[in-house]
Amino acid sequence: MKFTRIEVTNQRIERITTQHAIVGIDIAKEKHVAQVTNFRGIVLTRRHLTFANTLEGFERLMRFTQEVQKKQGLTSVIVGLEPTGHYWFNLAHWLRKQGIEVVLVNPVVTHRNKENRDNSPSKNDAKDALTIADAVSRGFYTEFTPQAGQLEQLKTLMSDREFWVKYAISLGNRIVRWIDMYFPEFQLVFKDWKAERSLASLRAFPLPCEL
Repeated sequence: MKFTRIEVTNQRIERITTQHAIVGIDIAKEKHVAQVTNFRGIVLTRRHLTFANTLEGFERLMRFTQEVQKKQGLTSVIVGLEPTGHYWFNLAHWLRKQGIEVVLVNPVVTHRNKENRDNSPSKNDAKDALTIADAVSRGFYTEFTPQAGQLEQLKTLMSDREFWVKYAISLGNRIVRWIDMYFPEFQLVFKDWKAERSLASLRAFPLPCEL
């Protein structure tokens, strides 16, 4: 059964109940920043939490969240992350292992909604964490569904292949440029510089003066 975009967004909003603590996390390489709001977007903490991208940091985030839940009488928690590079992988997988629901917020959504809080496009980590939490409360998120191990390996292999193909093309373009500049006559003899005899000739006589 197909749903319209509005219906999907409504379903995501309905999942956020009055018993939810919404944790928005701004992801960085070494230090993450977290803010907690309720389903209405009201901030539940006096200060944001800065924690390291390590196991100790993740455990600190868990204690921080549990303290807020206990103080506010909230029974559920949902964590929203902005998938920045690969720095969010470890945290997202660790949270899921702890039974925490994790969702992802598109960086474009965060960028476009920076002015919601203070009518200013200014950026800071704490503000970005709040913007992410706001996006979750309004249903602007996607599910985080870890892929099977074999599929993850396949994605890595495809990414590596794409890198090396681009690198090979770049090197080829540099060789063609070099031939055009220093040995333009070469292409009158060899139409394809990648042919075996062509490469052998270039190794032996890379410049016309060496012939």
